[in-house]
Amino acid sequence: MSSKPETWPGFQARELRGFVRSLRLKPAHSRLVGGSMIMLAGTVLVSLLNFGYNIAVARMLGAAEFSQAAAAVTLLMLISCLTLAFQMVCAKFVARNPTPANKAFVYRSLLRRAWMAGLTAGLVLCIFSRQVADWLRMPSPLLVIVLALGMTFYIPLGVRRGGMQGVYRFRRLSLNFILETSIKFTAAVVLVKAGYGILGAVAAISISVVVAYFFPGTPVELREQPIEGQPASFREGIQAIIFFVGQVIINNIDILMVKHFFRPDVAGLYAAVALVGRVLYIASWQVVSAMFPIAAAGPTETDQHESWMVVAIPLVLVTLLCLGFMLVLGFFPGPILHILFGHQFVSGVDTHNLLVLYAAATGGYALSVVLMAYEMSRRIANTGWFQLVISAFVVIGITMFHNTLRDVIVVQQVLMVVLFLAVAVPFIRTRLVPIRGAA
Repeated sequence: MSSKPETWPGFQARELRGFVRSLRLKPAHSRLVGGSMIMLAGTVLVSLLNFGYNIAVARMLGAAEFSQAAAAVTLLMLISCLTLAFQMVCAKFVARNPTPANKAFVYRSLLRRAWMAGLTAGLVLCIFSRQVADWLRMPSPLLVIVLALGMTFYIPLGVRRGGMQGVYRFRRLSLNFILETSIKFTAAVVLVKAGYGILGAVAAISISVVVAYFFPGTPVELREQPIEGQPASFREGIQAIIFFVGQVIINNIDILMVKHFFRPDVAGLYAAVALVGRVLYIASWQVVSAMFPIAAAGPTETDQHESWMVVAIPLVLVTLLCLGFMLVLGFFPGPILHILFGHQFVSGVDTHNLLVLYAAATGGYALSVVLMAYEMSRRIANTGWFQLVISAFVVIGITMFHNTLRDVIVVQQVLMVVLFLAVAVPFIRTRLVPIRGAA
């Protein structure tokens, strides 16, 4: 009587058992799935409120002035490279420190540094407000000065959010995003209706950031009397800044360049297309936000079964988001812009493929970000530098090819495919292949 075979064609039974064990959800995995669902649920409301803001401004002010509001939002997003860097570093080291007192030490030290950076950024923007307004063809430097107030608070807001993220307060974090967008939408409608026009729309952005900084309050875990623990390292901060500089350029520079190269009405159309497409990225980033602190506080890199699931779950969720989003836009390419923004945003321009093309570029980038963020949560990674190089090529590519809006989007598509392959191939070689040998 032959014994039970230990091998199947091309696959050993012990490897199969190890792979099955790796698929079992551990507490960290359950927290990851739960956190992702909370953040995604909040994203639905945040996206609706963001749409409400943009649709209200677009319909009340028209395509040309909407492009001014979009440029102001994009300026805020450019400074978000510092906001998100502080958030990521805070989340990582708050999660890694073992006690509430240690976590409070990291949180408070980073908050002091963030305020210094925020005050500096706001002051610099005020000093160069006229030059910035001229380059973006804004009607007045006052718009830039009003936005500078929001930028001053926006960088410290990153530390506040990183603290919530690091102690896994995903409901509180989601509420903070919802509060910001609610205030922005409400204030914009009130101020524009009151006759302040584009200045009111921009002021609403700054007001929302200031309110979001104060509410909700600091989590109880971070209110302890601080005791020095594992501090946030300088190298981790530089890594995060490099990563988010590249991310912010990739996500926002196209709107500013289109604003510079195209007529205001065409730039307004592109801003609307980008707004619809970036809902996908916002949703994907919420999954990454849930993954990052869990991966940072998780097992060592030698525990392949544990670490593989922490990144596999977000990859699956983001892939499903990308496919579903592109499917919807593929079936309804024209009506979406008509319904959301009105006929003036599609007049004279072929928009049938712009939404799907932009979503495809965004989807490829979102998958790359999952892999890059996972690498950064575990160690100092070099992927941020390559992303920064790709962001420079985005600027160069759009400068060279901008005859039509389609050209601008295709440039981004090609470069996002290059980025994904450059990140995914080494990841597969170093992370997933060893699982078979470790089973």
